[in-house]
This record gives sequence, C-alpha cells and structure tokens, in this order.
Amino acid sequence: MKKTIALLSAGLLSLSIFSGCSKDASSDDGKVKIEFFHYKREAIGTFDELIKKFEKENPNIDIEQKSPPEAETVLKTRIAKRDIPDIIGIGANSTYKELAKAGVFEDLSKDSNLEKIQPAYTQMLKDVSEQDKIYAIPYVANAVGVIYNKAIFKELGLEVPKTWDEFIATAEKVKAAGKIPFYLTFKDAWTTLPSFNALAANTQGDDFYGLLKEGKVKVDTRYKEAAEKFVQLTELGHKDQFGDAYSDGNTAFANGESAMYLQGIWAIPEIQKANPDIDLGVFPFPAINDAAKNKLVSGVDLQLSVSSQTKNAKEAKKFVEFLLDEENTKTYIDEQKAFSAQIGIEQKDTILEGLQANFDSGALTDFPDHYVPVGVALDKNLQTLAQKKDIDSFLDTLQSEWEKVQDRK
Repeated sequence: MKKTIALLSAGLLSLSIFSGCSKDASSDDGKVKIEFFHYKREAIGTFDELIKKFEKENPNIDIEQKSPPEAETVLKTRIAKRDIPDIIGIGANSTYKELAKAGVFEDLSKDSNLEKIQPAYTQMLKDVSEQDKIYAIPYVANAVGVIYNKAIFKELGLEVPKTWDEFIATAEKVKAAGKIPFYLTFKDAWTTLPSFNALAANTQGDDFYGLLKEGKVKVDTRYKEAAEKFVQLTELGHKDQFGDAYSDGNTAFANGESAMYLQGIWAIPEIQKANPDIDLGVFPFPAINDAAKNKLVSGVDLQLSVSSQTKNAKEAKKFVEFLLDEENTKTYIDEQKAFSAQIGIEQKDTILEGLQANFDSGALTDFPDHYVPVGVALDKNLQTLAQKKDIDSFLDTLQSEWEKVQDRK
C-alpha cells in the first residue's frame, strides 16, 4: 500500500515515502536490528546500560543508539532522504508537530501505555501538534529552574528568591561581593531559551499563541516584558557570554565560577560529572513579583515515537515498553535528574526538592518555544538580542518572521 508523506518545514521539500522504502532491519546474524534515534546526548551513557539490559533479555533484538549533535536537523535531513529511524525520541515541540502532521510517526492514540501517563503531558502533545491524535508516548518531563551553588549562597548569606525583584537583588549582592551572578553560554544559541521560556511563560498570557495566529495580537504586546527582563539578566552575566558554549558553562559552574546557572535540570548530571562534590539546589525561576502566580516551566522532555515506515514495529514497541517499565524509568530519572511522565513514579533526589511544590500543586506551564515555528528562529533572534540589547528590533523581527511563516501555510 502506498503511503504519502508531505513534509513542509525549514530546509525540507515535499517528499513522498513509500512503505517499501524503509531499510532492511535484519543484521547479518539474523537478529532484528532496531535504530533508536534521540536528541538527548547527555543520556547516551544511561541508554547504553538500558540497551545492554534489554538485549540480554531479548537476545534476538539489537538496539542501535544514535544521538548526533543537532539531532533534529539531522533527523529532518534523513527523512528527506527516506531514511527514517525505527524509534525517534524528541520533545513535544515544533519538530514533533511537523513530523506528526507529515505522517512520519505511527498513530499511538490507542496504545495502552498512554493509560500510565499523566494526562497533562498527553494534552501537551495534542496542544503542540494541534491534533487530537497522539503520535508519541511521553517518557520524561523536565523543568527550567535556577540551578544554584549552595556553598556560595551560604557564604554570602543569601536566601532563595521567590519574586523577580528578590531575584535581581540576589544577583546584585553576588556581583557586589565580586562574584559572577549568572554564567551564560550564548555561543550555543539554544541556551538563550531556558531563561526566556520561564520569563515569557509567566508574562505572555495563556491565550497568546491562539490570538497571535488569529492576528488579534502582536508579538510586542506580549513579549516585551520578557525581552526586557532577558536583557537585564544578560547584564548580570560573565563577560565572555558569546565565547562559551553549553559544555563550557556546565564545567565553569561546576567549578564555582558563578553563583547561579540559568538552565534546565537536564544540565545537573553534566555539572556533577565535572564536580561530583558540588552542593547544588534548584529553585523555580521567579519570573514575576507575585510568587503565588509564578509557574514552573515543565514540558515533555523526551517522548518515544515509532516510525510509520518501520518493518519491525513489534520489536520497536517492545523496546519502548521496556523503557516505560518502572524500574527502567527510575534508572533514567535518577541518572538524568528528570521527572517521569508516568503516574506514581516520583523523583526523590533532594537536589530537585525545591521544585516539588510546583509539581504537587500543578503550578506548571509548558515551554513557550514549543509553540513557535522553527522558521521564526527564536533562539537566533534571542542571541542577537543578547548582543545588541535592541528590544524593539527583536520584537519587530519576531513579528515579521511569524507573519512570513503564517503566510507560507
């Protein structure tokens, strides 16, 4: 049966994929070979161990893990060449939306594993994709907070801030003490997103993207406060913000070069690798001055999709089922400092206890950039904003890029 996948996204042309185009997944020794492609490079070691365990339990199946740099770009290029991995692990973001609409993923709406998942996370998939069908099983969730060095806070007599004004005042105290408040790594454009996501999520309004699509509001009416606060944060960072990449920041913060680090909790394992003895904590990003209304940005960090073209769907789903097993999920969230998307599996690491109240109360909101089309290039524009500090130009450019993307639809 012929299957057509029409994919229109940045850098990709329309393409047609036929069910006969998927590669032969049998290895020379007769085992079924499954490719597991994901974008969580920091989790490669964790998945290596889980794969060994799975292959021991399933000697007839070989799992080949691939997690290249710029994984989503690589994935789109491969899809354009009709070379689709069997299992794809990305986040609930605009790439997921594009590929789901294009028919790259198998429809998992009736998969019994969804019964284990927190309804909020399955709803996020529907919201992002703008479809009622579900094409992935949410695996783990993350959060954007402020990672802080407890030793430096203790040394300077600082308390965890709960409002924006307290947050800036805390940073100013760090600076006055001759230390760096924030270590910023804008050589990698995507690292502008965590802090901006927290700021925008708490200031743009829940109806922003719907009204923006309808042309009833413009970017400058809802993003201005977030942009202004973002620029304020850049003024409290170290000097060479555009000379350091994400890996540099992890190491620098681990070595005590700043009091705070504006990153997602996914950075914690990398920080601990650089300094196992560091005393860390995380608090919700205090984006506004009403602490009771401040929400923690948390979204589906990794979800598991099965290719609609795979010749080995049974084996691929068996590996997905294995990863969802409670013991294996706990292995992942313990090592990667993530939160399970499944009901009843808790994250008990004391480093993350500062975020637990938000999860308990449901004071959570999704990542704003998950709703921004790739063509808008939010990260690149934020990188320019951090360099030039021109807020009006930033807002005008985003509005223009958004309109261009909408006109192409």
